[in-house]
Amino acid sequence: MKTLSDTIQRQQSPLLEAIQTLVRIPSVIEEPAAGCPFGKPIDEALHTALTIAASLGFRTVYEAGGYYGYAEIGSGEQMIGVLGHVDVVPPGSLELWQSPPFAPEIRSGRLYGRGTQDDKGPLLAALYAAKALLDHGQPFNKRVRFIFGTDEESLWRGIHRYREHEELPTVGFSPDANFPLVYAEKGLLQCHLETDSPAPVQLSAGEALNAVPDVAVYNGNLQAELANQLDSLGFPYRQDNGQIAVLGKAAHAMEPEKGTNAICRLAIALDKMGISSPVIQFLVEKIGQDPNASQIFGSCEDEPSGKLRLNTGQIRLGDNQRLGLDIRIPVTIEKSQIVDQLVEASSQYGLAYTQYDWEGPLYFPADHFMVRKLLTVYQERTGDHISLPIASGGATYARAMPNCLAFGANFPGHPDVEHRPNEYIALADLEKALDIYAYTLLALLE
Repeated sequence: MKTLSDTIQRQQSPLLEAIQTLVRIPSVIEEPAAGCPFGKPIDEALHTALTIAASLGFRTVYEAGGYYGYAEIGSGEQMIGVLGHVDVVPPGSLELWQSPPFAPEIRSGRLYGRGTQDDKGPLLAALYAAKALLDHGQPFNKRVRFIFGTDEESLWRGIHRYREHEELPTVGFSPDANFPLVYAEKGLLQCHLETDSPAPVQLSAGEALNAVPDVAVYNGNLQAELANQLDSLGFPYRQDNGQIAVLGKAAHAMEPEKGTNAICRLAIALDKMGISSPVIQFLVEKIGQDPNASQIFGSCEDEPSGKLRLNTGQIRLGDNQRLGLDIRIPVTIEKSQIVDQLVEASSQYGLAYTQYDWEGPLYFPADHFMVRKLLTVYQERTGDHISLPIASGGATYARAMPNCLAFGANFPGHPDVEHRPNEYIALADLEKALDIYAYTLLALLE
């Protein structure tokens, strides 16, 4: 076993280099281009990931439409799936980054850059873990397939197309969450509330529904009045270049309480000024800065997965009005109940509900064989017998496949840095994740 550990250790340097190569690609979703349904940067990232896998000895497949790719080693009827994604959320306010988000930099034992934690770093750690087993001479009596998704941060069209056209794994995991493992993932509902009536102000803020917006810009002609109102409310802002930028704090939409929503704060200030519209009124009166939207849903929670979470991710005001919401629904609560409550509340303001995306919940009981197997590997490799499997508001590819759950790579007690400025992965954590994934694949092969 010492020899295997040495073989795993030798993957550290090439793994780090591969992550930096992939992070340099700004794989944020864009308008479709020829052969690139999610834009050229995501397609470049997909090709690069497959090229890295091929250099390690994997058989690779690039789906002709550019929706997904996969890399495989081994043989046999059974397949172990490792599911990850090469796209990333937008970087947000660049001035909040200590180094450019797509110029990976190592500082104080950490690798910084967008995608280092979500999900390029962990995905490649699992890939190089398989390479370590290959170099060690481990027989692959089952196939191990790494499935590279392309629009995980938006509508999951890539992984859905994979499901329609490809073989599904027998078992698997997604290295896109937390250790020791995630046994429950809330339902993910994204929607728009809209009206054709014009708004009294022109406003556009928010880059992604699944990220708490850290800035909302107003460039109208009432800036002095807005500044006074923001001062009275104690909301920080920046005034330059003929505009006011209301400042918040970025966070993942699964945990909006860890951030500060700049859109909501701007709406509250505008409402205090007497600038009103259906969207502004609804946002202020029914959501405000409450991450649970209890004015709409009451006390909505369950024992396995906790409270409902709501994030206001986008607002568009002009000739018409639209609000974009991301809602994480507890695993035992029916989606229809939440939609009915939202429709009832928003219709009072003349807003029409439109579903943008829906991913059903995932829930594994504690005695499920995959929960027991992965938890055992984690405990044996870390010595941590205290940390328990967790429920999450995150939405990973684990819910897209049978017998698959989210497994790492963020460790217990460590901050959640995905979807935030200065995203990073600690080099020591990367080394531990590489080890855990190698022994996990070994356990699944055996």
